[in-house]
Amino acid sequence: MKKDTLQFRIMKYMLALTITVVILVITASYFVMAHSVKKEIGERALNIAETTAQHPDVIRALKLAESTPEIQQLALDIQKEVKAQYVVIGDENEIRYAHPITERIGQKMVGEDNDRALVDGQSYISEATGTLGRAIRGKAPVIDENGTIIGVVSVGFLQDTVFQTNLQYAKYLVLIFAIAALVAVGISQFLTRRIKRQLLDYEPEEIVSLLTQRNALLASIREAIIVTDTSGQIVLSNPAADAFFPGNTSIQGLEIQEVIPNTRLLDIMKSGQTELDKVMLVGGNETLVNRIPIVRDGEVTGAIASFRKIEDIDTIAEELAQTKQYSESLRAQTHEHQNFLYMISGLLQLQEYEEAVDLIHQQQTENASLITFISRHIQEPFISAMLIGFYNRARELKVDLELDQDSSCGVLPSTIEKHLLLPVISNLVTNAFEAVETLPPQQRNVRIYVKDTERELIVEIEDSGEGIDATRLPELLKGKQSSKDTKTRGYGLAIAQENVTLLNATLSLDKGDLGGALFVLAIPKEELPNDTSH
Repeated sequence: MKKDTLQFRIMKYMLALTITVVILVITASYFVMAHSVKKEIGERALNIAETTAQHPDVIRALKLAESTPEIQQLALDIQKEVKAQYVVIGDENEIRYAHPITERIGQKMVGEDNDRALVDGQSYISEATGTLGRAIRGKAPVIDENGTIIGVVSVGFLQDTVFQTNLQYAKYLVLIFAIAALVAVGISQFLTRRIKRQLLDYEPEEIVSLLTQRNALLASIREAIIVTDTSGQIVLSNPAADAFFPGNTSIQGLEIQEVIPNTRLLDIMKSGQTELDKVMLVGGNETLVNRIPIVRDGEVTGAIASFRKIEDIDTIAEELAQTKQYSESLRAQTHEHQNFLYMISGLLQLQEYEEAVDLIHQQQTENASLITFISRHIQEPFISAMLIGFYNRARELKVDLELDQDSSCGVLPSTIEKHLLLPVISNLVTNAFEAVETLPPQQRNVRIYVKDTERELIVEIEDSGEGIDATRLPELLKGKQSSKDTKTRGYGLAIAQENVTLLNATLSLDKGDLGGALFVLAIPKEELPNDTSH
């Protein structure tokens, strides 16, 4: 079932509220108005009665004790002028001298409330049922020049007239009700558009769904995520962020400077510039940080930052590098074994059985010799796997790869970041293979020397190619510069140089004994003091 939209709900609630309030106000107003109209008509009737009672013709007629056509006409004229239902004049015995219905002149007045005027001499307002119906009446005594009460004047307005007057006013109240309803609809439309604009045109259910998804997403991210407002207060953090900063069960609500004193989030909000993959020291740990300002309608409303320890990234990168190297080794080895099997198959088909057996023994001896040497002299699994991969690749390219017999390497310390080391060595070896690929097969020689000393790891890669002038090394390391016409080799050296810098290593170039280039890579085992390489 489709739920009502926010616009419809706001309009519905606004109309319900408006109708309720207007009905209450109109009801109260009607009763107040009815009371006011009733009071006003009563006072009007009383004023007319008092004025009529003081008329000289009325006093004269009552003193003469006779009803004349003049008195009747006077009463009718006053009644017509003031739009009353009746104007009745009676003597001290309540005998009518004037009445709207001529036949009732001379008869006794009805109402039984004339004593206050005839006996007490009071002017008053009353409500009673007379011969014309229930009416609001104003009564006043007629007093002669001697102060004697000689009669009474009664001016009445029927209740139907009062109701009709109230009904006229009620029409205006109904009009007000209709206008209020229209105004409520207009206000609801305005509020809806304004609220929807603030909610980015999302419905409440969509916001709840997005919030649920956001919380689940933040909880699943292993990076620490922090969101701050423009004042630097942390308004949102994920569980990884709460665990990243020790001593805080929850950092939400804290100032960013309290959690990270050397934060740059405030600077990011001022500049509006994004900073990605920046390394900083957080809680004593080297941390990779991304900082992004939050911009809405061209205005910075906050900032978001993500944190991940470098050691976590190094671990993942190392695992990935080893997997990649292992995959490359398997690929090259598979290709080599396929070629070897093709050769065995061909010899068997030619019935050259002895040569097939000799080839098998030769292959087994070569592999066993290499693996035995590496297992005895190269203790670092990362370097061992890399060398085997290079060996298989060299056989595939028909390159004679020699691992110097003086090579040796123990397990490398954690200070040497292996994921940075692999691209450097791989690039140098690949360049060596490329340098000899155009030479005759018997002249394609590459030598690798690995030496693990007390203070550093030394790796030499030498080829039998044409060689490179040592003075060109800075030029080659700038990027897209190469000693041969290729589009990628220069880029590789530039990337290698970046990793050399990150490793605090040195890379030198010389002429080798094989006649080609000799690259010497020296990686220190201990971090340099006051290291700022990151």
